[in-house]
Amino acid sequence: MKNLRITVNGTAYDVQVEELSAGSAPAPAVTSAAVAAAPKAVSAPVAGGTGSVQVNAPMPGTVVSVEVTQGQSVKKGDTLVILEAMKMENEIAAPQDGTVASINCTKGESVDSGKLLVSLN
Repeated sequence: MKNLRITVNGTAYDVQVEELSAGSAPAPAVTSAAVAAAPKAVSAPVAGGTGSVQVNAPMPGTVVSVEVTQGQSVKKGDTLVILEAMKMENEIAAPQDGTVASINCTKGESVDSGKLLVSLN
């Protein structure tokens, strides 16, 4: 499988593409419903680069709210993002004291486990 980013009408999508060898049978047809559900929108980081401390999503879910702004000072344990997973809201906390270097998610965005949410310096 290859991971590719495709941009359609200004919206970026991360997709997985399976490479077939010359002797492989073609993949089964995919319904339009499956195609419509497959791509995931990718949000661009909010201004600036990534900080040295990365706070990643611990599970797949939907960003309910972003509780910090870029440049804001945070203390260890402060809530950075609220992530809904399996109908439960999870507070994603700062692992240490620092300053928010970048916000890499937006309210309403669906994220996969391991996706960078916020970075700190």
